Amino acid sequence: MTDTGTSPAHWAAVDWGTTHLRLWVLDHDHKVIRQTKTEQGMTQLHPTEYEATLLDLLSQELQPNRAMGVICCGMVGSRQGWQEVPYAPCPTLPPSGERASRVTTKDPRIEVYLLPGIKQISPPDVMRGEETQIAGFLSRNPQYDGVLCLPGTHSKWVHISAGEVVSFQTFMTGELFALLCKESVLRHNIGATGWNDEMFTNAIDDAISRPAAIAAKLFALRAQSLIATLPPEAARARLSGLLIGLELAAARPYWLGAQVAVLGDTEVAQAYCTALTAQGSPVTVTSTERMTLDGLKSAYTALQEMTK
Repeated sequence: MTDTGTSPAHWAAVDWGTTHLRLWVLDHDHKVIRQTKTEQGMTQLHPTEYEATLLDLLSQELQPNRAMGVICCGMVGSRQGWQEVPYAPCPTLPPSGERASRVTTKDPRIEVYLLPGIKQISPPDVMRGEETQIAGFLSRNPQYDGVLCLPGTHSKWVHISAGEVVSFQTFMTGELFALLCKESVLRHNIGATGWNDEMFTNAIDDAISRPAAIAAKLFALRAQSLIATLPPEAARARLSGLLIGLELAAARPYWLGAQVAVLGDTEVAQAYCTALTAQGSPVTVTSTERMTLDGLKSAYTALQEMTK
């Protein structure tokens, strides 16, 4: 990656997900000059549109006498993305620059590299994007030995040992919550906002103690709203608690007796922290945006070493 220009912008880091894109422009010292977020995720783009999208986002930094390095993580490297990048097999170190795949671009002002995700054969599972958050976390906590919880639409539990992703498991908890709120009979009873801590923690205990009864407990939310005037915000908290509690029941081998770090800075991440704390599991919390950028910085540094 040559650099003969005078602009302080040296390279770009991109977290290119399913629905959103986050881009950071950085200088030689990896300090952020500018950052932006758009809704130009994988589902909004055809594979032929990625380069033009990136060029537009970097238009104010690109120069004719310099090729800017760009390293990307996330669904941009999926089968439906810009270019498919094969998964790294688990157990593995979080994929870094040495496993990045270069994309053929028409414009010589950019050199684009895509990071791979991780696959697990048994039980079958995959991740794309989270591995970069994990790499960022480990860059700050190189001796960490324990479990990472990454809440989201598809939450993940990841066992880390000796710097490696040893195993992981994905839960569709966030997607189930959204579907039940928007598409099921419960949509008439679940509030769009609001919360009730007591209802949430009680639901966590109910789901963990009797996970087989979860379908009945879900319909009971409908009945409570009709005949016991359950407030919409309380119904929302209880639904969240039932689903997260069901997840905790299944993920018990990961978090029980283990050191747990939750990567997230949202209300959902806080809900996981509350749930784990209620079960006597101490947790720490860190920002996923910071971890993603740290992971991309580590990958870019490794890539530079390889291309010298």
